[in-house]
Amino acid sequence: MINGERAWARGRLTELLGLDVPIVQGPFGGGLSSIALASAVSDGGGLGSYGGHILTPDGIGELVGQLRKATARPFAVNLWVPHPEEGAAPPDRDEMARYTRLLRPWFEELGLPTAQLEDPPQAPDFTEQIDALLAAEPPVISFVMGVPEARVVAEARRRGIRTIGTATTVEEALAIEAAGMDAVVASGSDAGGHRGSFLRPVNESLVGTFSLVPQIAQAVSVPVVAAGGIADGRGIAAALMLGADGVQVGTGFLATEESGASTVHRTALHGPDARTTVLTRAFSGRLARAIPNRFTREALAHESELAPYPLQYTLTRPLRTAAAERGLTDYVNLWSGQAAALTRPRPARDYLDALITETDAAWGRRAPFGS
Repeated sequence: MINGERAWARGRLTELLGLDVPIVQGPFGGGLSSIALASAVSDGGGLGSYGGHILTPDGIGELVGQLRKATARPFAVNLWVPHPEEGAAPPDRDEMARYTRLLRPWFEELGLPTAQLEDPPQAPDFTEQIDALLAAEPPVISFVMGVPEARVVAEARRRGIRTIGTATTVEEALAIEAAGMDAVVASGSDAGGHRGSFLRPVNESLVGTFSLVPQIAQAVSVPVVAAGGIADGRGIAAALMLGADGVQVGTGFLATEESGASTVHRTALHGPDARTTVLTRAFSGRLARAIPNRFTREALAHESELAPYPLQYTLTRPLRTAAAERGLTDYVNLWSGQAAALTRPRPARDYLDALITETDAAWGRRAPFGS
């Protein structure tokens, strides 16, 4: 620290978002976010986030109100920009039968009925979601999976809402900047959960975090937030040295006591199996990074036959829910980044404070470039 101030914490991201430290809590979808987690990070001087992509428009409005009551500091709500193919017609009866038949052996093993899988789900309408979120006026809206239409970014700016897009390649970062968003998350292939690629297929967009960050920092003029494989102060200092203005920590916060992850999920993040992760479509229909288990391994032979997102996510929900309740890791979507082995059980505020202390130490040890 210099004169009692953290030099690494002063920069464009903290100024843009009104933060004390440039640490963003990764937004978790599918019920893994929590008000307690987001508010703990925000109260600690970072940016707490909440993944709202499965919420109804009314639920989004209620969420923002709850977050405002929980913290007086800035926070972010995240939405998924839908891919064009997700607006296709729902599967017909024969297609649904094939999808459910494929899952039946696993359901039967857990003693679960498959009749409940017959009706295709209706995902929340993104236009209605974003309109509700804009009306609620959270301090920050972040996006993943694509770039929202121009009127969304313009309306957010008119209302004083900061916007952040997520890129997995330099081209995506340039598209986010061209759309007028305020900052970009450089999300490396190390990150846990779903891949956010939207300009190229995922298998052409798997760039590691510490290869991606300096390229995006060099290509765009807006603040860059490094994400993926960062779980301690050494990773934060390294990302900042590579040109990032801040970091987004996902798995580390998912492993804290306040996250919405099940006990079996959090336990897995702290165990030896978390040293290995795999990209799988088994749980949701979209590629996502997770700790491998029996379901991901057995489903691998059928990946081309699985239902698309979001249908596969809905079809596997009863399986995932029952497994989590029974403590069966073999059927739970154990989303995890590649740095999960650096995590341990603790409250979110303790983890944030540790990140800050570790970054102080790592930043103090840094050597001048070229030395």
